[in-house]
Amino acid sequence: MAFEGLASKLQETLKKLKGKGKLSEKDIKEAMREVKLALLEADVNYKIVKDFVKKVSEKCLGNEVLESLTPGQQVIKIVNEELTDLMGKTESEIKYSSSGLTIIMLVGLQGAGKTTMAGKLALQMRKRNKKPLLVACDIYRPAAIKQLQVVGKSIEVPVFTMGDKVSPVDIAKASIEHAKGNGNNVLIVDTAGRLHIDENLMGELSNIKDSINPDEILLVVDSMTGQDAVNVAESFNNQLDISGVILTKLDGDTRGGAALSIKAITGKPIKFVGIGEKMNEIEVFHPDRMASRILGMGDVLSLIEKAQQSIDEKKAQEIGSRMLNNEFNFEDFLEAMSQMKKMGPLAKVLEMIPGFNSSQLKGVDLDQSEKEMAKVEAIINSMTKKERINPNLVISSSSRKKRIAKGSGTDVQQINRLLKQFEASRKMMKQMKGMQKGFKKGLFGKLPF
Repeated sequence: MAFEGLASKLQETLKKLKGKGKLSEKDIKEAMREVKLALLEADVNYKIVKDFVKKVSEKCLGNEVLESLTPGQQVIKIVNEELTDLMGKTESEIKYSSSGLTIIMLVGLQGAGKTTMAGKLALQMRKRNKKPLLVACDIYRPAAIKQLQVVGKSIEVPVFTMGDKVSPVDIAKASIEHAKGNGNNVLIVDTAGRLHIDENLMGELSNIKDSINPDEILLVVDSMTGQDAVNVAESFNNQLDISGVILTKLDGDTRGGAALSIKAITGKPIKFVGIGEKMNEIEVFHPDRMASRILGMGDVLSLIEKAQQSIDEKKAQEIGSRMLNNEFNFEDFLEAMSQMKKMGPLAKVLEMIPGFNSSQLKGVDLDQSEKEMAKVEAIINSMTKKERINPNLVISSSSRKKRIAKGSGTDVQQINRLLKQFEASRKMMKQMKGMQKGFKKGLFGKLPF
C-alpha cells in the first residue's frame, strides 16, 4: 500500500496528541520530532523536511492551537494543510491546445514505465471522447515499437510508427501531419530513455521538443526509486522545462519521498499516478486527497468517483431491490461480485475509507480474501443457470453439491458453507424488509418516548 510506513507513523504520532485535552510546547516539540523522523525515513529531501517541520511547528505553537478545546484536531488540520501545500495544493489538469491538436511528450529514464503510461493516458483520454494517437519515437530499445503497438491494440488506440531507421525528430514531425489527416486530436509521443541521464539523451529530447512544440512535457518517474526520482526530475526540468510529472508504481512498496519532494524541488506538479499494472489503473493526482489518505482521513471523493466509474447504477438498484424483496439469488450474487471487482483490489478501496489505518490489517491476508472470493465465484459458475436462480435446488440435493464441488475444484463442505452464508443473508434481508414495513405502518409511533 502506498505510503504505508509514513502513514502509520504519522497517524500514530497525531493520535497521541488527539488524546490529550491540552497541549504544551513540549508535546508539540516531541510530536514534530517524530514527524521529522517519519518523513526522513520516507526518503523525503532533508531540506524539505526541515522547512515543513518548521512551518508546522510555528503554526502549532500559536494561541489558536494551544488554547483550543480540541488542540489535537487543530494540529492534524495544520499538518493536513501543509502536506497538501507541499504536494501542490490542487490537482493540475492537462493543458489542452485551443488549436485542435494537443501534443503530449513523455520523457524519462529507461524502465520508468513510459510506454505503459502512454497507453494508460491514451485510454483515459479515449474514455473522455478524445481521439488519441500514440507515436513510437523510441528507436533504440529492442522491441520498444512492438511494445507500443501491443499496448495500442489492447486499448484500441492507433499507433504511428516509421520503424527504427528514421530519426525520432522526423517521426515526431511526421506524426503531426498524420494526426491532422486522420482526425486525431491528442498526440502522445513515447520517447527513448537511457539507464542514466546523458548529453545524447537530453540533446535528442531537446531536438524533438523544438520540432513539435509540445503542449505538455510530462516526466515519467518510478516512485519506487525515492530520492533518486527527485534528482532525475530536477535534471530533466533544468534541461527541458517539463510541465509536470507522472509517478508510476505508487501501488508498490513506496516510501513516499518522491511524491512529497518533487513539487517543492522542481516547482512542477505531479499530474498523474500509476496505481497498478492494468491499463485503467491511473489516477489524476489530487494533493489534498493524498494528504487525507496519508493521515488516515480517507478519500471519500475518490471512492465515490471510482464507484461511479466502475459500478452500473441501474444494476446496483435492481440488486438492492431484489435483496429487500427476498428475491436475491446466486445470479444476483455473481453480478454484485462482478460490480465490486471493477473497483479494484480490496486494499486500494480500504485506504480510501475515513479512519482506516493500514495497521488494522496486520494479520489479515487481503490476497487470501480475494482468493476466497475467486473460489466463491468458481462455485457459482459451476452451477447451472436454473440452480443459480433457485438455490433451493442445490440446498436439497447432495448429488448437485458433489457435481458443483467437482466442477469448481472445491469440496462439499465449502459448498455447504456458502449455502449457509447465503441463507443467513437472505434471512437478514427478510427481517430488514419486515422492519421497513413496521415503520411504514407506524408501529414505532405508539411507543411512549
